[in-house]
Amino acid sequence: MDAAELDEILRTVRAFVRDRVVPLEAQIDREDEVPVVIRDAAKEMGLFGFAIPEAYGGLGLTMTEECRLVFELGYTTPALRSLFGSNNGIAGHVLLEGATDAQRQRWLPRIATGEVVAAFALTEPEAGSDPSGLSTAARRDGDGWVIDGAKRYITNAPVADVLMVFARTGGPGAGGISAFMVPADAPGLRVAPKDAKMGQGGAWTADVTFDAVHVGPEALVGGDGGVGRGWSTAMRCLAHGRIHIAALCVGMAGRLVDETVAYARARRQSGRPIGAFQLVQGMVADSVTDLHAGRAVVLDAARAYDEGSDRRVAPSVAKYFASEMVGRVADRAVQVHGGAGYMRGMAVERFYRDARLFRIYEGTSQIQQLIIARNVIGDAARG
Repeated sequence: MDAAELDEILRTVRAFVRDRVVPLEAQIDREDEVPVVIRDAAKEMGLFGFAIPEAYGGLGLTMTEECRLVFELGYTTPALRSLFGSNNGIAGHVLLEGATDAQRQRWLPRIATGEVVAAFALTEPEAGSDPSGLSTAARRDGDGWVIDGAKRYITNAPVADVLMVFARTGGPGAGGISAFMVPADAPGLRVAPKDAKMGQGGAWTADVTFDAVHVGPEALVGGDGGVGRGWSTAMRCLAHGRIHIAALCVGMAGRLVDETVAYARARRQSGRPIGAFQLVQGMVADSVTDLHAGRAVVLDAARAYDEGSDRRVAPSVAKYFASEMVGRVADRAVQVHGGAGYMRGMAVERFYRDARLFRIYEGTSQIQQLIIARNVIGDAARG
């Protein structure tokens, strides 16, 4: 995509976010739902397929271009990005990374337009930070498969049309895992009521159970050649997703800095703006510095991803740094707001709750530390 076209997309998305979504943030948080009019507008803008290649009806953004877009999306409630995040990210990328041409042709054009919402079903009650130990199983049944098991905290499960389900088809460990495309209306598949979360209202997650769910041979991602390749597919999807989440954190940090600066200018104490107090200035300076560092780390990781020079360490570095960074910025924002920052109805209070999840999903901060250290240290890190 040429620079002028990308700039136009970014301007359009920025206006959409700030003029139409930001005024609805409190309502979305309170009602735990994004209005249909916003969902429809996102479809019309192509946001359900910005990371999907143009050949399948998407915008075909590179990782670097995607990060610049997500910086804009991150300026508002994470529920907006969650509407189409799985389509562009970890769910849609299962098809891009592991599917056959026929499977891509069947599903990706509908995923790109938002006709189909896809979910990524990897996490389980006893397999979260280390999903290689998952126990959901798929056994052959004629030319098809039967899936039994349970998944937890699956984003968009309540509204998904198809789930990318990771199940054990072989022995223990990562090599025994395969991926399946399972329609949400398949008999035996049940989605539990949506989770009640601390934050990120409007971004729906739920548990999913599989009770003798039968799927045909076409459901196996990659066809017969996909048996045992689910783990490697998942890891490639997560590498992309971690940079995406890191960019989202940078966008939120930008909003928090704006809220902090505006309050420091407007709030008066002892007859002058609190921005005149040096300790408040210090907190503002730390948050601005964190924001600049986060943006630089994310863009550097995105360039390495696009070049193919680093799709392992850099995504974890970006996700680790940016998710921790936005937590610090959110904490300072509440501190600068004082008692007002602890009150429901204030943007910084809501973002403080929203930001906490970023250090947990798509690999906790501790998992990112292990990935980074083990790749840098090598065999010695494993004893």
